[in-house]
Amino acid sequence: MRVPVSDPRRSLLLELFRAGLARVHGRHCVAAALAGTVPPAPVRVAAVGKAAAAMALGAHDALGAVIESTLLIMREPEDLSAFPAAANPEVWLGSHPVPDERSLAAGARLLAWVDELPPGVLPLFLVSGGASSLVEVPAAGATLADLAALTRLSFSSGMAIGELNTRRAALSRIKGGRLAARLGARPARALFVSDVPRDDPRVIGSGLMGPAPGGDSVERLVVASVDHAVAAVAAHAAQLGLTVHAHTERFADSAERLAARFAHELHLGETQLRVWGGESTVELPAQPGQGGRNQHLALAAARLIAGRGELLLLAAGTDGSDGVTEDAGALVDADTCARVALAQLDPDDCLARADSARALAASGDLLYTGPTGTNVGDLVIGLKLPPAAAAVRDSHRDAGRQRVL
Repeated sequence: MRVPVSDPRRSLLLELFRAGLARVHGRHCVAAALAGTVPPAPVRVAAVGKAAAAMALGAHDALGAVIESTLLIMREPEDLSAFPAAANPEVWLGSHPVPDERSLAAGARLLAWVDELPPGVLPLFLVSGGASSLVEVPAAGATLADLAALTRLSFSSGMAIGELNTRRAALSRIKGGRLAARLGARPARALFVSDVPRDDPRVIGSGLMGPAPGGDSVERLVVASVDHAVAAVAAHAAQLGLTVHAHTERFADSAERLAARFAHELHLGETQLRVWGGESTVELPAQPGQGGRNQHLALAAARLIAGRGELLLLAAGTDGSDGVTEDAGALVDADTCARVALAQLDPDDCLARADSARALAASGDLLYTGPTGTNVGDLVIGLKLPPAAAAVRDSHRDAGRQRVL
């Protein structure tokens, strides 16, 4: 993770973020969900989304040679060397966050994959965030331009993910339960890594494997959500001796309003660590700069914690990306805005122009993870710990004592 780590508190926040990611990693969660199961028939796997490869690996870990074939539809090429040599996954790349012709080609292949299923084979669908744009077959009368325009509208209006996915499903031949309907009465399983409110399969991936309106024979299970990640961060922090408040209600509001709320709760609260999960929104200007909702939230929070040396805040997407950037988010502290100013940039101006990445790159606060093998929404982790206490804590950890003074 590419952020300055000279301050031990930054190292601590990164360690906690990694603990959250590990709990919701697609490979681990799918393997755990399938452990001990013996399918009554050969299995064919179709994995779609940002965690497609990781989830498919988990299926192979659990089911082994029972899997006949594996179809992967994902955002970008990944190292597939961890798959068994005989697996030879079929890979299709789609586009995210705006669908393009690759998404349509991947959608056509998925539709054909379902239609080609032989009798006696159990289909296993593995669906994660990103599936909405990575794979698509437009409904009659809908076009790729319509789908792209809807996605861009969501960027400029701050549309909530639930509403966006509902509107996407209306333009699709495979979303909103239509792919499940195509299976008829055939038994199938669908496992989900959820990045949507209430973890509803009708919304995950715009309902790519949601229930068919007339009913179906698909067994559905959500194997990972942001709640699991929040709980893992809190548990790891408690093990390290921190006092912790894990917020159980998921956040869903504008990034700037959330920044004000989180900074306020962190400053006034008695606990040393707070962790929130959810997804924020940003209304973009006509000509936005670079950055995503987590970078926007982090920069907005940096203004509010400026000069408060005991406060730090990390905001990041669990999928390792934020908006159209390659960074997951940012980790800001009391001096972030001062570093931005030294680079002759104005945090307020950068926020107004949705150009948070430029400011945070100048301050050295961007957080880079690369692909994470999951996508459960966003994590925000706030730390309230004076630098001197952190230094003492760090020396005690080096001596094998897990506590905070």
